[in-house]
Amino acid sequence: MKPPPFAYRAPRTLDEALAALAEYGADAKVLAGGQSLIPLLNMRLAAPAVIVDINRIGALDTVFVDATGVRIGALARQRRVERATDAARVQPLIGQALRHIAHPVIRVRGTVVGSLAHADPAAELPVVLAVLGGSVEVASAAGGRRAIPAAEFFAGALEPALRPGELAVGAFFPALGPRAGTAFAETARRHGDYGLAGVAAVVALDDDLRVAAARIGCLGVAATPFVLDLTDVLGHRPPDSCDWSAAAEHAKRAVRPEADIHAGGDYRRHLIGVLTERTLRAAAAAARDGVIDD
Repeated sequence: MKPPPFAYRAPRTLDEALAALAEYGADAKVLAGGQSLIPLLNMRLAAPAVIVDINRIGALDTVFVDATGVRIGALARQRRVERATDAARVQPLIGQALRHIAHPVIRVRGTVVGSLAHADPAAELPVVLAVLGGSVEVASAAGGRRAIPAAEFFAGALEPALRPGELAVGAFFPALGPRAGTAFAETARRHGDYGLAGVAAVVALDDDLRVAAARIGCLGVAATPFVLDLTDVLGHRPPDSCDWSAAAEHAKRAVRPEADIHAGGDYRRHLIGVLTERTLRAAAAAARDGVIDD
């Protein structure tokens, strides 16, 4: 369990990091939290020519919150974001999902943006970014900065839409709208494991407290986060009269999960149905309670 040989760079500025990535291109790997990269190196599933360690770039360790949403820098640790009350107030789905990631000791080192850049289809944060319609900001020495929408960023399993020489420097999670609520749930073989299936839900109510929008994001059922709009299925009714089971059945029919050594496709489809109903109900209740609290 030893990694293959590699060169090591430890830049102290973003420009230095981008210069190193430009020099090595696709032969470089970025080290931030290392919770995914280090195991891949030790199992020799990754053999980069150079590791670019960005942990000394303090300018990337940021969490910025305003009325539009939450902007998270590449070095912001998951545990810090999980505990950020201002971020939870503006977009609660981030914290709801973070609590399901592994264990606190992992989240102390793991980074939010690193999890997005790893693009694991069983991970929680990619599906949160996707269902919210967020984006990832990337930078390179040659091309400057650009924002990649979540719908385009996750190109495949463990395949982010990063060009050689690009670094994911931040992510933007849009704010929760008025009269809206969120919920997250997943099922794992044991606490801390990757979820066999999971659902992130967002429900918004109109002025008459009827469902104006309802969508879910599913993990563990496709090579990329699977997002599904269920507004029409719920029929724009008040939450108390919505047919949540019909929405769950619709979600089950929409997903096509494959079997693997952890679970069968039919079981994952069943889980999506159960979790869809559970999270939609909870998100609608949160939306309604928020209106009452106001």
